[in-house]
Amino acid sequence: CEYFGISREDLLSKCRKRQIVQARQIAMYLSRQLVSNCSLATIGMEIGGKDHATVLHACNTVTDLMSTDRVFKKYVTDIEATLLPAEG
Repeated sequence: CEYFGISREDLLSKCRKRQIVQARQIAMYLSRQLVSNCSLATIGMEIGGKDHATVLHACNTVTDLMSTDRVFKKYVTDIEATLLPAEG
């Protein structure tokens, strides 16, 4: 939310504005990548009551966009860097 300048309420809402949808999809993707013992259904429930299929679709969409859009990939890697502890 902080990275994109949107509220938590917007992220968890049913809003379909592109910026909010992409932020929500990135949140789902990073949840799946960084929380190893979390099911798709649990991630969906925590991010606005979404279905497990929605979470899977979001993860696939983010993976696809990261392979074709450098700016989008930078969003994801920047956010991921803020979530992971610094190594060293």
